[in-house]
Amino acid sequence: MVSTGDLTLSSLGLDVDPAMDASVSATLAAVEEALRGHVASADPLVAEAARHLADAGGKRFRPLLVALGAQFGDPTSPQVVDAANVVELTHLATLYHDDVMDEATVRRGAPSANARWGNSVAILVGDYLFAQAADLAAQLGTEAVHLQAQTFARLVHGQIAETVGPRGSDPIEHYLHVIAEKTASLIATAARFGGLFSGARPEHVEALARYGETIGIAFQLSDDLLDIASESVQSGKTPGTDLREGVPTLPVLYALAGDDTDASAVRLRELLSAGPITDDALHAEALTLLRESAAMKQARETVRTYAEEARARLAPLPAGEAKRTMEALCDFIADRTS
Repeated sequence: MVSTGDLTLSSLGLDVDPAMDASVSATLAAVEEALRGHVASADPLVAEAARHLADAGGKRFRPLLVALGAQFGDPTSPQVVDAANVVELTHLATLYHDDVMDEATVRRGAPSANARWGNSVAILVGDYLFAQAADLAAQLGTEAVHLQAQTFARLVHGQIAETVGPRGSDPIEHYLHVIAEKTASLIATAARFGGLFSGARPEHVEALARYGETIGIAFQLSDDLLDIASESVQSGKTPGTDLREGVPTLPVLYALAGDDTDASAVRLRELLSAGPITDDALHAEALTLLRESAAMKQARETVRTYAEEARARLAPLPAGEAKRTMEALCDFIADRTS
């Protein structure tokens, strides 16, 4: 069985209109039901491996953006569910490839596909899911195919940029560019698809896409901050995983770029400059210093800046419960790492 996901308007604790909540929840439930068919295969191994991450659940943030965007048209259009599956299948496919490149052993609390079946199978299953997404996009029409292909190109550019590194450019600008290409591009397409396939007005579709791009950056940045700030598995992984793996997220980059001369800042830069922090004692020290650092505060302010920019992107949309809900989502993302 495919998980129902763990990110709905109700689970976020947003103060939303009950009818809005019911509409979005109905769309997400239909997306989950359809997803079972789209990850299926006549080959038992492919079927099991393709179902692996879908079964593990996840936030379903991209289908949520489709469902919210559809509120500006006809949210009951069957094309809305298909569009949400295009973006979720694309997202799932990227996770298989990411885990191979990162040599990850765990994803969503379960063994990663590459750890369970090997790199070759994981890559090929990711390719299969991309193919399923493309086939479904073709059923939606040439515009959907074009948009999905454009988004896929951005995802690839983002992955390449992350792989090769800054190459002399500013590390913080490079990091934000990678997030825009690798994460925000698909979230922007999700919001665009919601408006487009519900029949929303063209100017509203464009506003939704701009909102999706900006809220997508804020969402990924807040996830990165949760990896540091959370005391539990709120972020979906053990706190401090990025530090242990040497992944330079925004708070780390701010800390490394800082010029504070107080003892804690100097010590933090010393620890972070060494790369992956695998020693348990040093890891605990670095995590404590980073949580209390000016760099962490600056990163939180950056998340809030993007969340507020996303709110501003909603200006062309008509007032009502749908717009108010999307504004509330900005507040949720800005506040979740406080």
